[in-house]
Amino acid sequence: MTPSDKALVPFVSVDHMMQLIHQIGLEPMLRGIAEYIEADFHRWELFDKTPRVASHSAEGVIELMPTSDGEVYGFKYVNGHPKNTKEGLQTVTAFGLLADVATGYPVLLSEMTMLTALRTAATSAMVAKHLAPKGADTMAMIGNGAQSEFQTLAMKAICGLKTVRLYDIDPAATRKCAANLASHGITVVSCANPEEAIQGAQILTTCTADKQYATILTDNMVGAGVHINAIGGDCPGKTELAAGILQRSDIFVEYPPQTRIEGEIQQLADDHPVIEFWQVVTGQHKGRVSDRQITLFDSVGFAIEDFSALRYVRDQLEATGLYHALDLLADPDDPRDLFGMLQRAAPED
Repeated sequence: MTPSDKALVPFVSVDHMMQLIHQIGLEPMLRGIAEYIEADFHRWELFDKTPRVASHSAEGVIELMPTSDGEVYGFKYVNGHPKNTKEGLQTVTAFGLLADVATGYPVLLSEMTMLTALRTAATSAMVAKHLAPKGADTMAMIGNGAQSEFQTLAMKAICGLKTVRLYDIDPAATRKCAANLASHGITVVSCANPEEAIQGAQILTTCTADKQYATILTDNMVGAGVHINAIGGDCPGKTELAAGILQRSDIFVEYPPQTRIEGEIQQLADDHPVIEFWQVVTGQHKGRVSDRQITLFDSVGFAIEDFSALRYVRDQLEATGLYHALDLLADPDDPRDLFGMLQRAAPED
């Protein structure tokens, strides 16, 4: 049987996603996704919001991240398994879906391993645009795994970053990152330790994978006037910053009920004050207010950012044609006769 148009859902494969990135250009696409995320932060109050639904194991976590703006529903499936790289596998894989709220029919299915890397970096840079010191042009990138190049180039595209100072406990990761960034118009400095990496950096990004309470930055390493982009702590029991840094910082979060479970602030009292970043975007709260202020984005990733990224991709499909029409939905001639559809599909004797 030939599927009807109603049965077909646009599916963006990994290959199509990579073609889309190259066709648009990585930095323009990072800027575009950041604009969609910021636009959705402006209408934050419209969205359904819930902490992601997580299934934890000793090896990692599998999560579902749902949201809706009342017209479109979206969710992402994502895992986080730090041990995977030792087995030749990705630490994070993901796929996502958008659906029409009025009918419940899916309107987009997409890979999100690649797209999550872009949306995470775009979110970081969009936030840094509001919170980083004026004229910030140097970033310490501590943790040089799969996210590091995306973070660097998003900061370049959106915040005007000129120099990145790299450090990873694994020198091979730093060599990989430095080689990948060599032709992207940014000065790359490879460092022997975290202390060296943060020298002269106004933006400090931590993105490590170990699923444990860790102290990547100690209290005495962080001086006044910097912006910290903490993205590695993203599940219970996994942090990167000394608690003393948090006590000295103005902390900005996506969605407090999720961040208090998963973010750096799981180290603090449940009533420790934090600022919801959407309030900065809408002008309800000030971001950076002084040259000596330490701003901290305690980023754990939130479903609305994935919704924004999927919405951006969906808006590119008509012009690019970079998708497969996937036969995903049963569409019987009579909506009440699903069994009849099955019978008519039986092979002839």
